[in-house]
Amino acid sequence: MLKTRLIHPEILRALAMAGHRAKVLVTDGNYPHSTKSNPAAAHVFLNLAPGTVKVTEVLAALTSIIPVETAEVMQSEDGNEPPIWSEFRTLLPDISLTERTLPEFYQAAATSDVALVIATGEQQPYANLLLTIGVLWPADAAHDKNAIQTVG
Repeated sequence: MLKTRLIHPEILRALAMAGHRAKVLVTDGNYPHSTKSNPAAAHVFLNLAPGTVKVTEVLAALTSIIPVETAEVMQSEDGNEPPIWSEFRTLLPDISLTERTLPEFYQAAATSDVALVIATGEQQPYANLLLTIGVLWPADAAHDKNAIQTVG
């Protein structure tokens, strides 16, 4: 049994295969996955029902096991900041959100850098997030309670 917060096998596999600068797209329930994401990326559908699973739940699980270098968000068409962005900032306290227009976000989400797409049942509008995986430095691993310890 795994002791980490994230235990989904397909997500773990995709993250293990991704490296520094690979991207993870986490989407709300309205996102057009089949036309606006990298078709070669691993696609995991966690959208069981409206509101289940939430983007913030996925983000919390992801940040428990990967370093996040950057986070891109989709701007609303009316220019107002979506309420969920404050939740993103809480979960990513050291990361500035990079705003992208709808066409820019869709273009970035469809690039070959996107290694993993996670669909959620999130109902909040514009709750789409494109994360860039950072580097896990040896000092980071030494302080991580969930890091694997080598006996030797």
